[in-house]
Amino acid sequence: MQDGGNLFASLLPLIVLFAIFYFLVIRPQQKQAKTHKDMIANLKKGDKVITNGGIICEVVKPEEDFIKLKLNEEVVVKVSKEYIAKKIDE
Repeated sequence: MQDGGNLFASLLPLIVLFAIFYFLVIRPQQKQAKTHKDMIANLKKGDKVITNGGIICEVVKPEEDFIKLKLNEEVVVKVSKEYIAKKIDE
């Protein structure tokens, strides 16, 4: 009986440390990833976005894995959805 109590007492700090780590690191990261995924899924023609490279573009056509972006009146590029950093709300 006494060994079971010692085992729990020795594991308790590890469990508390994991809980703190979960609420301070893992959970906020998951929330941020979900928000970014929803933002990418809701992009439509005419939205302004910033890429991870810092380029400000306008969405021409969202596709399944890629998004066509207009840099200026003549240049349209195809970018992977993973490289869209954020949407600009004007």
